[in-house]
Amino acid sequence: MLSGQRAGSRAWYGASISVFLTANPTSIVGELAEGSSRAGIGVDPSQTEAWRAEVEVLKQQLVGVRGLVFLEFSVPRMGRRIDAVLLLESVIVVIEFKIGAERFEKGAFDQVWDYALDLKNFHEGSHEPPIVPIVVATRAGASRNNTLKFAHDGVARPITSTSDGLRAAIDGAQQQLNGGPRDWRSWDASPYKPTPSIIEAALSLYARHTVDSIARFDAGAENLNRTSARIEELIADAKRRRKKVICFVTGVPGAGKTLVGLNVATLHRKDAGQEPAVYLSGNGPLVMVLREALTRDELARRKEAGEQVSKIQIGTPVKSFIQNVHHFRDEALRSTEPPHDHIVVFDEAQRAWNWEKTAKFMKQRKGVDGFSQSEAEFLISYLDRHADWAVIVCLVGGGQEIHTGEAGIAAWIDAACKKFAHWELHISEKLTGSEYAAGRALDRARAHQNASLDEGLHLAVSMRSFRAERVSEFVKAVLDCNLVTARELHRSLQTRYPIVLTRDLGVAKKWVRDRARGTERYGLLASSKAMRLKPYAIDVRVSADPIHWFLGGREDTRSSWYMEDCATEFQVQGLELDWACVTWDGDMRYAPKGWTHHDFRGSRWTNINLAENRAYLENAYRVLLTRARQGMVIFIPRGDAGDPTRQPAIYETTFSYLKKIGLNDLG
Repeated sequence: MLSGQRAGSRAWYGASISVFLTANPTSIVGELAEGSSRAGIGVDPSQTEAWRAEVEVLKQQLVGVRGLVFLEFSVPRMGRRIDAVLLLESVIVVIEFKIGAERFEKGAFDQVWDYALDLKNFHEGSHEPPIVPIVVATRAGASRNNTLKFAHDGVARPITSTSDGLRAAIDGAQQQLNGGPRDWRSWDASPYKPTPSIIEAALSLYARHTVDSIARFDAGAENLNRTSARIEELIADAKRRRKKVICFVTGVPGAGKTLVGLNVATLHRKDAGQEPAVYLSGNGPLVMVLREALTRDELARRKEAGEQVSKIQIGTPVKSFIQNVHHFRDEALRSTEPPHDHIVVFDEAQRAWNWEKTAKFMKQRKGVDGFSQSEAEFLISYLDRHADWAVIVCLVGGGQEIHTGEAGIAAWIDAACKKFAHWELHISEKLTGSEYAAGRALDRARAHQNASLDEGLHLAVSMRSFRAERVSEFVKAVLDCNLVTARELHRSLQTRYPIVLTRDLGVAKKWVRDRARGTERYGLLASSKAMRLKPYAIDVRVSADPIHWFLGGREDTRSSWYMEDCATEFQVQGLELDWACVTWDGDMRYAPKGWTHHDFRGSRWTNINLAENRAYLENAYRVLLTRARQGMVIFIPRGDAGDPTRQPAIYETTFSYLKKIGLNDLG
């Protein structure tokens, strides 16, 4: 009926349960081994024995059960495979086997929960049916507390089972649900539309998956596939015609600009048989986290394959693949030779330094006096050393400048038009938007003989929140003090992407903890100017270590899960959480005529008068409010009438404004 050999199947074995029960176990294991071989994964004896044990358990426990069974079902977003998926009359059962295990480990519990959530959120055929995840520890004692508890989306909290108890668990689930039979015939081929986090995407791409296999594709939407393909066309044309090209790629927050950049870099890795590319970012925490995540994952996969490798060996190529833009820039000072790479991706290109900051750095740190170029101009000049061809891909975020001395995208356009007229400019047509602040530089680009607007270079749909694509629009309306639009957008978001409000930090923390399932990550966020949150044990002067914060486990007190270390916009820009607890201090306060901006100096709040610094503060909150993929709670203190630095009036106007928008007050 079904076969793991069938084109398009995500399982290495699939059949009706009746066919599975009559099939030779050796034949089933053989199909699983063939699937593994096709995927380029070696099969050792321990894996074969584990499959034999799983097949034996299922054959014993599924007698008389009607439905379909799939073994080793692929979960591309996670780079993993589900041991077994059962499609029964009214329910999907997801099984994680722990062969020989004598107890139920928390890791297995979270693992099978993650699988169930992935199917529910991203696999079209699994959106509607209830899903029951089960951990089977074959040598464990009797499982306890296995009452099925379903969340609002129909995914049950995982239950546990021994080998002999699996049938009872399955029967219990079917009896509790008691639904009518479903038509599962097209389930296996149902579209899979994942929205991976940036860390998940980087891991998948570096492991040789394509952007097609990990990205969602909605009919009619401007998407990653089109933009990635357009960049590849421009690269191929530059190489063929021996010319130099700059592409300016725009996108709403969370649309996947970094994913596009990583895809370009992985397609042109040094070991891929093409001219090498490098991914550059001035975002230090992002570079640190991605490098560490890639190194850990590659090390684990290589060791699992039986290779004797060290973390240093794995980390060296990762460091050349993802680099800090400032280190790349410094290499240009050491030699007059062109860079090794012909293709360079600059993520968050708008954050390149202006001339003043670059010149100051060169004088103080490099001993170069009288430096006359902005960072953008110097980087273009470095690539211009190539005698034949070169491509620069500038990934541009709107309203993302959060540091002083960041020149914005205008510096790139000015440099290209004035000093490198022979370079072709392919500019996203959305770069004309006010949030990109290209200004007069864009007017010069329009007059440039080698410049053209390109609709294929804009990512219009946010991927960060797979539950609600309009979160970035909502945040923009909030920060623009557009009450009517913010209300409308909030109404459209609230059923799938909850945004709530509270004056109690304990309530806020409990809210995110109660909603996170499996390994969904949550954390505490605050603006870097939120200096009067210290009474709540939030001290933004103590910088969270981004590697521990984003990659540490639940047992690590430095991890985001502990919600003791608070991350600011500088640690989280470009990265993301599933659930966020955003704290809002008195540094930015709502007023009927617009936001007022404040800096805490000494023992009092002072006004921020410089327009540039006010914009940085608003962008900080833009970053914080767009980090969550599934929902967020905003904590605004009540203040303290006895503390002149925390008067209730400082916080009340912002709280009232957000309530008027429609945010539910948990208190």
